[in-house]
Amino acid sequence: MEYTTLGRTGLTVSRLALGCMSYGDPSWRSWVLRDEESQPFFQRAIEAGINFFDTSDMYSVGVSEEVTGRALRRYGNLDELVIATKVHFPLGTGPNMKGLGRKHIVQGCEASLRRLGVETIDLYQIHRLDRSVPMEEMLEALDHLVRSGKVRYLGASTMFGWEFAKALYTSNAHGWARFVSMQNHYNLLYREEEREMMPLCISEGVGVIPWSPLARGLLAGRPRAQAGGATARASFDASSVDYLYDHATDDAVIAAVRGVADQRGLPMARIALAWLLQKPGVTAPIVGATKLSQLDDAIAAIDVKLTAEECAAMEAPYLAHEVRGWV
Repeated sequence: MEYTTLGRTGLTVSRLALGCMSYGDPSWRSWVLRDEESQPFFQRAIEAGINFFDTSDMYSVGVSEEVTGRALRRYGNLDELVIATKVHFPLGTGPNMKGLGRKHIVQGCEASLRRLGVETIDLYQIHRLDRSVPMEEMLEALDHLVRSGKVRYLGASTMFGWEFAKALYTSNAHGWARFVSMQNHYNLLYREEEREMMPLCISEGVGVIPWSPLARGLLAGRPRAQAGGATARASFDASSVDYLYDHATDDAVIAAVRGVADQRGLPMARIALAWLLQKPGVTAPIVGATKLSQLDDAIAAIDVKLTAEECAAMEAPYLAHEVRGWV
């Protein structure tokens, strides 16, 4: 495993983060693995040197945090691990059970701490931007969590570049703890983040931890027409594949990835992840797995070093897209 710092911080993380949405309660999503089925994934990840784990309060409505916390205490040393979770999406139908108002942020953090079984969350992220709440209220509430010792670092997720720049500027102006990471939608099939967000993060020293690095499996070779055929998660992903990845050039990009993979004699997933790992500013793609072979492929991608010619061949078919991945 390789390690780096999360942006310009002193926090050391593995070059891969294990996404924990797949572990929790199948009554939330049919493809989610139960606690006992999830354990081998955490064990394998820690044995391979992964120290970065990303979950959310909304995954299995909190059960993912419980499973993640138990597994990390069982297989790892919490002092060596980096636990990330998120707040924003609804946890119930009642008032103040969603969003980024001060009340929900603070209550959400306290509930996540209990479920994870830790005293401090290493990286606390807003899952999306809540545009109904004044930015100052959101940022001050997050700063309060850092100052109270409940959170060590703050992260953000998908939003416009100008919004993220405004958030960083506002935190600086008030002397508040600011976002140190951006969890954005970035892969070979969706590169719109290269226009504004990636240069901003590089300039500001913000670590980038992309979600959906394999484009819902399309970059791993999953046929679009058979999106429900490989795994239980694939059945759920089928509903988002056509929304997220509907551009006319997608098939050409996938074919280019397949061409490089065939020449190398490697799985497509390793090639697509290797490309992302070599992009400037990227700290650690967030990889999900419901099969151990998927996790093994992701880990093996660390050792794949692509040539400039191979990267250019995979990037060449791409054309501008509409914005995708905001909900």
